[in-house]
Amino acid sequence: RAEQQVFSETRGATARRGPGTPGSPRGPERHAYREQYVLSVLKFTYPTLFQGWQTLIGGLLLHVSWKLGWAEINSSSRSAVLTWLPASLLFVGIIYAGSRALSRLAIPVFLTLHNVAEVIICGHQKCFRKEKTSPAKICSALFLLAAAGCLPFNDSQFDPDGYFWAVIHLFCVGAYKILQKSQRPNALSDIDQQYLNYIFSVVLLAFASHPTGDLFSVLDFPFLYFYRFHGSCCASGFLGFFLMLSSVKLKSLMAPGQCAAWIFFAKVITAGFSVLLFDTILTSATVGCLLLGGLGEALLVFSERKGS
Repeated sequence: RAEQQVFSETRGATARRGPGTPGSPRGPERHAYREQYVLSVLKFTYPTLFQGWQTLIGGLLLHVSWKLGWAEINSSSRSAVLTWLPASLLFVGIIYAGSRALSRLAIPVFLTLHNVAEVIICGHQKCFRKEKTSPAKICSALFLLAAAGCLPFNDSQFDPDGYFWAVIHLFCVGAYKILQKSQRPNALSDIDQQYLNYIFSVVLLAFASHPTGDLFSVLDFPFLYFYRFHGSCCASGFLGFFLMLSSVKLKSLMAPGQCAAWIFFAKVITAGFSVLLFDTILTSATVGCLLLGGLGEALLVFSERKGS
C-alpha cells in the first residue's frame, strides 16, 4: 500500500508538470514508452546506470543467442574491431544523450530533433563524398532543419537541458551513421557491430557511473526496491534487444526504401500513442513544426524508395 501511494503521488506530480520540466529525468522509435516511463514518470535520473543495465541485458541476450545458434557473430580481426571503436564510442554518446533528452522532452519533439541527423548525413554526402543528391532529399533536409529550428520557439514545455542533450544525441547519430557507411564491405556485420557496441558501452558506462555521481546517488532513489521499477527496467532491456534483432532482420530482408518506410511508420505510431499515454501539451504551432518534420521524413523515405 505504501508503494502504491508513493507511486501514485509521483506519477500525479509528473503528469501535472509534464515530462519536459526541470528535475524530471535508442534507435528512438524503439521502446521509447518504457524509457520515458522509467526516466520521466519514475524519474530515474541516472543514465549511466540505466543505459548500462540496458546494454548489459542486450549483450548477454545476444551472447546467449549466439551460443544457441539464433544469431551469427563472426570472430573478426583485431584491426576491424579497433576500427569500429570510434563508432562504439559514438554509440555510447547516442544512448547517454538520448536518455538525458528523452527524460525532459516529449517523444514527438525528441523524434523530430533526432531526424535532423539525416541532415548531417546528407551534408556529408554532398560536401565531402560529392554524391549526387536528389531534389526530394534536399527538400527533405530543409524541412527537417526548419522543423527542428522552429520547435524551441513554439514548444510550450521547452526545456533547455533537454534540447541541449537532443543536439548532442543527433550529432552522435549522424557521425555514427557516417562511420557505419564508411566501413569496408563485409568487415563487420550489423550483429557484430551491435555486439561490440554492447561490450564497449557496459565497460565505459560502468566506469563513468562513479565520476558522474550516479553510483552513490542512486541509493536515494525512492523506487529502488519497488517491483514496478524493476519490472520496467527489465522489460525495457528485453524489449530493446528483441526490437534490435528484429530491425536487423528487417534490414537484411528488405530494400533500403522499404525499411525506411517501415521505420517512418513506426515513428508516427510511437509519436501518436505517446500523446495519449503521457502528459504532452501541443499547441497549434508545435503541431505545425511536428507535421513539417513528418513531411520532411516522408520526403526522405520517398527519395530512398526512388533511389532503390
